[in-house]
Amino acid sequence: MAEPVIHKAETQGKTNWSVLLGAAFIMATSAVGPGFLTQTAVFTEKFAANFAFAILASIVIDIGAQMNVWRVITMSRMRGQDIANKVLPGLGHLIALLIVAGGLAFNIGNVGGAGMAVNVLFGISVETGAIISGVIAIGIFASKEAGLAMDRVAKILGGLMILLATYVMFSSNPPVGEAIVKSIFPNDYAALMLPTITLVGGTVGGYITFAGGHRLLDAGVTGHENLPRVNRAAVTGILITGVMRVVIFLAALGVVAAGLKLDQTNPPASVFRHAAGNLGYKFFGLVLWAAAITSIVGAAYTSVSFLRSMSAAVERYNTYVIMLFIAFSTIVFVVFGRPVQTLVLVGALNGLILPLTLGVMLVAAKSKKIVGDYAHPMWLQIFGILAAATAAWAGWISLQGIANLWK
Repeated sequence: MAEPVIHKAETQGKTNWSVLLGAAFIMATSAVGPGFLTQTAVFTEKFAANFAFAILASIVIDIGAQMNVWRVITMSRMRGQDIANKVLPGLGHLIALLIVAGGLAFNIGNVGGAGMAVNVLFGISVETGAIISGVIAIGIFASKEAGLAMDRVAKILGGLMILLATYVMFSSNPPVGEAIVKSIFPNDYAALMLPTITLVGGTVGGYITFAGGHRLLDAGVTGHENLPRVNRAAVTGILITGVMRVVIFLAALGVVAAGLKLDQTNPPASVFRHAAGNLGYKFFGLVLWAAAITSIVGAAYTSVSFLRSMSAAVERYNTYVIMLFIAFSTIVFVVFGRPVQTLVLVGALNGLILPLTLGVMLVAAKSKKIVGDYAHPMWLQIFGILAAATAAWAGWISLQGIANLWK
């Protein structure tokens, strides 16, 4: 089978922007999975309009993390684990193991979300829906042009998610003015540390921050001449994720502000149902399936990319390993299942990995043996340090709150 993810020609001519947008959507749709929808609904019900502050803070941290990581990857022409090994021998292997483990845990949840979505749309069992979705995801990588197919699927389904969720948002009639005020002046800043780090973990924690960067690397978007394109793709990815987060938040806020309770077995589904009735519930099924299938693809692609330099067999049979990763995730879900709390928990734990991965990238950005003659801007270095420090501080505080998720 042909190698599906390296397409140097993708960066030429009219396909250039398509590749950049594809990388942005791969990152964004990797973040916008079932856990993303669940986290947003759960935290909106708990914190109401105050949750807007966590969203705004997480977007700022995300941009600082993403631009630093993507720049170092594309300027060094190395994957994240190889960069980490250059900084400290063996560190890349540790990071790879952490990220692959987190990616696998997320992917099991993604497969479960896809199964739930098929159940909503067609009434068949969740397990059967998960198997069907897993087969579809595997089929994307069976294509000879899997890299381009992955980009196309991410863009189409990402756009569909935003359109359907926007309809539900308007239907719920949220208190937008209050949300704007609380995004700057919440009632309790300290109480919002756990949701903030959870959002960061679910958006750029673990494997997700590397998803688009590794895609650009495989597509040949590297070097000084592509720096403006790298910046544009990184910011675009975060903004796409931010738009989706805000839309889902406002939809849930309208429901919560109306005094309605969310179904704890499926919080985001009840948001869509309360806001737009049975039509909204079917829209939820479409949004959830789109979010799940694109996250399955993104998690598998990026997680396996962390193993490629560790094993010649993985490098040679990369396509098959990605397909096996998806198949294994599907089997684990069908056998064991996955609760709502775990989706939120994995997001929080992935956020705890971010200070380590971002810290490594910041050190690498100043190493000539890694980035050559590329000069990393001081403002971006400071931005990254603040993002890493904030994530570390919030992560420490959030450790005390994670146990509450299980009460």
